[in-house]
Amino acid sequence: MRPSTAGRWSLAALVVVIALIVAIWPRDRGDTPSAAGSGPATPSAASVDRRPQDDAQALAPLREAAALESCPQPGVPGPAAGPLAGLVFECVGDGSSVDLAAALAGRPAVVNLWAWWCGPCAEELPVLEEYAARVGDAVTVVTVHTDPNESNALSKLADYAVRLPGVQDGSGRVQAAVGAPAVLPVTVLLRADGSVAAVLPIPFRSADEVASLVEEHLGVAA
Repeated sequence: MRPSTAGRWSLAALVVVIALIVAIWPRDRGDTPSAAGSGPATPSAASVDRRPQDDAQALAPLREAAALESCPQPGVPGPAAGPLAGLVFECVGDGSSVDLAAALAGRPAVVNLWAWWCGPCAEELPVLEEYAARVGDAVTVVTVHTDPNESNALSKLADYAVRLPGVQDGSGRVQAAVGAPAVLPVTVLLRADGSVAAVLPIPFRSADEVASLVEEHLGVAA
């Protein structure tokens, strides 16, 4: 016997009701998001300073090959000031903790923000190393790697033969603290008291360019 028209409509209505119940039924909080990205949002890689796989054991041979200079250590007693105050990072060269504001306090500083994938950064880093050798102890020059892939940072520094001291900042805390634009490279000039003298979102082509701007904004000739 074929169902009546009314029967068919009743069946259709029942299917719709069941579908609505399934749609609004509470899910288990432990549901795994699908490959398409549905489900609870997960933190991006940039929410951490470095990747979990970049542990001390994995980085040890890369650190040995890069042979970076030691990160600066606090030399002035008392609390550090400026926008970087209280920000602690991992030293790329040896894995130690660095309170960056405290480490830079008491001396003008050139802080260079870069990433391993940045082409202009690759050209600029040797220039900064040349400037650092020229200016000596009058100005501290330190790099800030702004991507979570610390392994690649060490490999690139070894390739560039750049041994400047640097910290790992995959979450971009320095960039946010000084109000730098979301571009790379960026060089931040800090006064001895930790305040920002200039934020320079430009790649340097020569040590003379660096020296000129440092003298202009920080008053230190080289």
